Amino acid sequence: MLSFLTDFNFVLANLEVGQHFYWQIGGLRVHGQVFIVTWFVMAILIVASLLATRNVQRIPSGIQNLMEYVLDFVRDLAKGQLGEKDYRPWVPFIGTLFLFIFVSNWSGALVPWKLIKLPEGELAAPTNDINTTVALALLVSIAYFYAGLSKKGLGYFAKYVQPTPVLLPIAVLEDFTKPLSLSFRLFGNILADELVVAVLVLLVPLFVPLPVMLLGLFTSAIQALVFATLAGAYIHEALEGHGEEHEEH
Repeated sequence: MLSFLTDFNFVLANLEVGQHFYWQIGGLRVHGQVFIVTWFVMAILIVASLLATRNVQRIPSGIQNLMEYVLDFVRDLAKGQLGEKDYRPWVPFIGTLFLFIFVSNWSGALVPWKLIKLPEGELAAPTNDINTTVALALLVSIAYFYAGLSKKGLGYFAKYVQPTPVLLPIAVLEDFTKPLSLSFRLFGNILADELVVAVLVLLVPLFVPLPVMLLGLFTSAIQALVFATLAGAYIHEALEGHGEEHEEH
């Protein structure tokens, strides 16, 4: 039993959680492996967009058909959260969030990054790094502040004291908890999924990890959908006001 526990601890140690490959850029020290995979994800999205729009057909097929389906899905998602009158300007933002997170999550599940050796750490999905998820959550925060201010001006801040100034601390705290919950939900789920698969591959390397990996693909897609949906809901809340009820769709 003691030998098993020792071996198990060794397996966990080999996962190297928290180890990073650093780049020094001027006075900044950044996680190089996150930048590498992020650029890979961006390249996939850019190439797919160029291929889909290179020779646009009236009757779509192939990758054009796929990208038009994705566009319709994102448009319906934005419309469902923001309503018919407000959704159009926010389709690019919500769509970019969804596609980047979706491809990032799947890149961690489908691409054998562990075959590429780094001096430290290892390549993985950008979304399993807390810095990436916090940056995405802060973009959502900036977006809903911009939405509220662009529509209502400084009157947007009146929501903090409605219906009573007593609620001011709670309203301010809510603005801090939104990006925290967005970032930690995405980071925690993706990191947990990769750790579970890694442990199962090391302990039972043949059949058991396969269903877990398939489940991981499903949950990765759901996490991208949840993040984009919440981003749309927060923007809708900023546009409509704190005290107004959301439309049910």
